[in-house]
Amino acid sequence: MKTALIPILVFLSAAALSAPANCQTADKAASKAASQEPEIPKSISESVAGTLQYAEGDLLGLAEAMPEDKYSFIPTNGKYEGVRSFGEQIKHVACAQFAFFNEFESKNPPDDCERGGHDPARTKSELLKYLKDSFDYGNRVLSTLTAQNALDRIEGRYAGPNTKLGIAVVAVWHMADHYGQLVEYLRMNGIVPPATQKYGLKVR
Repeated sequence: MKTALIPILVFLSAAALSAPANCQTADKAASKAASQEPEIPKSISESVAGTLQYAEGDLLGLAEAMPEDKYSFIPTNGKYEGVRSFGEQIKHVACAQFAFFNEFESKNPPDDCERGGHDPARTKSELLKYLKDSFDYGNRVLSTLTAQNALDRIEGRYAGPNTKLGIAVVAVWHMADHYGQLVEYLRMNGIVPPATQKYGLKVR
């Protein structure tokens, strides 16, 4: 009987000795898996900024893809009376970004963004600089959005009255709205928008 118990005791001892090592290995594997999980925004400002910057990238790529001689393009095949040219759309978006984040900072926004704004930018290179400057300004102001001031009231003719968080969300929506319009301007000129090219989407 005693002889029969010896192999069992040896097996149990080996299992007991290997258990801590196995646990450490499992803990390391779990820790490694956790560290490889995609990071998520760590603040309210980052939560909005990620989407805003995604929209900015798409719009900037689209603006860069349009040839300069097409910046004056206005669609004609359809109901397009009174619409902005491609360049006027880009200028309007840039002006609006300044306006939204001026209101965020309780500053007086431009009063003519619907008509393109007061900035003298006209050429493609000038309009691209104006657009990038508006992005830089908006992102800088957005970085000051916190849990403490997110619901602070803001005033102004562009989407006001609102909250700081609300006006930041409007800035994202507004850019996405015009991006959707300008996609058609590109396609009417035989250009596939860069964002579409990037993901390899095909017409079916």
